[in-house]
Amino acid sequence: MKTNTLLALLVLSVPLTVNATEPPHTMRVDYFHSGNALTELYSLHQVVVEPLPWPGNPDRPVDTTNRGFFLFQIEHPVTNEVLYSRGFSSIFQEWQSTTEARRFNRTFHESVRFPRPEEEFRLRILARDDRNVFTTAWSVLIDPNDAHVVRVHPPAAAELVTIEQNGPPSDKLDLLFLGDGYTSDQLDKFERDVRRLSNHLFKYSPYKEHRRDFNVWALAPPAAESGVNRPSNGTYRHSPIGLTYDAFGSERYLLAFDNLGFRTITQHAPYEFVIILGNSAVYGGGGIFGLYSTAAVDSSQAGYLVVHELGHHLAALADEYYTSPTAYQYGTERPEPWEPNVTSLLDPAHLKWRQLVTEDTPLPTPWPKEEFEEFQREYQARRQQLREENRPESEMTQLFEEEKAFVAGLFANAPQTNTAVGAFEGGYYQATGYFRPQMNCIMFTRNSDFCAVCREAITEIIELYSR
Repeated sequence: MKTNTLLALLVLSVPLTVNATEPPHTMRVDYFHSGNALTELYSLHQVVVEPLPWPGNPDRPVDTTNRGFFLFQIEHPVTNEVLYSRGFSSIFQEWQSTTEARRFNRTFHESVRFPRPEEEFRLRILARDDRNVFTTAWSVLIDPNDAHVVRVHPPAAAELVTIEQNGPPSDKLDLLFLGDGYTSDQLDKFERDVRRLSNHLFKYSPYKEHRRDFNVWALAPPAAESGVNRPSNGTYRHSPIGLTYDAFGSERYLLAFDNLGFRTITQHAPYEFVIILGNSAVYGGGGIFGLYSTAAVDSSQAGYLVVHELGHHLAALADEYYTSPTAYQYGTERPEPWEPNVTSLLDPAHLKWRQLVTEDTPLPTPWPKEEFEEFQREYQARRQQLREENRPESEMTQLFEEEKAFVAGLFANAPQTNTAVGAFEGGYYQATGYFRPQMNCIMFTRNSDFCAVCREAITEIIELYSR
């Protein structure tokens, strides 16, 4: 077990006897996040003491990575000292960038988790302003000893399976695979899927070098019917996690919108990050920093989906591709993104990954952009037609293979090799004005490993949660 250094900090003015051999409980604050494209409102729902001890690294209570659209802080109510903090992003923030958010309000349920303080504390949530600077969006005083704090829970929805354990949760980054759309007689399949995709993840740097810094767990509450909800073709499923395709109108975007249901299930497992595996063969996935990532487990691209989407969820990596249609609306300004792997290149002399760029590398860095975009226009049109005609998934798989072959051939003869770090225009869903670190990366195409910048960004998060 771990020595609890954080609890001693949480009460600065009141003497406290701490059992140094026991970790604190895990506390969760659930709240509602409402609004539209221009306005938003936070409302407290409930305060929960989860069933399991806090799994986090006691040596790194404060997040210094500057990741996420939001940042939450646990503060001493008198001194304002930050006792615990983590950056995160949310479904609400993504939804605010959709056309739907311009027409009406919606409410999303959200949560933050942290080691339970012994005395009253302040929860502060900060959001980035137009300059990408964190400013206070909401704060609330909370008494962890209040009689209305939720302390009793329904039993676990499924048995927790240990896939790989390299130490106590406090010493490791705890990764939970959560199954959705698996019936009770498919739980053996779920475990096989987890082991297959977990092993695939650890083939990629920097995960393979840090494998012993992870614990891997698996949990799959049985579904009444096999499969995942997909409204666009009339496939409707009620599943415990509530995964659904067509999030925000994107046919391949796979999200779960029932946050309270999600938290009720996951609270019976030690975790910092969650990969939700949808029991489906239709290509789809998603990833939100600090919330979860998703992947269609029987897609031919399942391995890629797990690795790419976990890049969003674990390390706040931005998408580097820009030719796929999206539901987001952007203005004409080009602020410097907070994500570690994209830049607006407003100041080439202070490029955020300058330490990896050689002196003779031109900024911006040339690459066969026109040829790539010409192919992508035809490719995206064919992809859209396949979906509109509800063609077999095998035809989509064949299209993916054609794209991979084209990219491999094009980039093999490019003036800048795949190993050169520079500033390659095209990324962040925009053809111009944003730049990615290398010509290719798994955040850009399905053909590659992580680029050097993404590897560094992932490693920084692994080191935040493990020791």
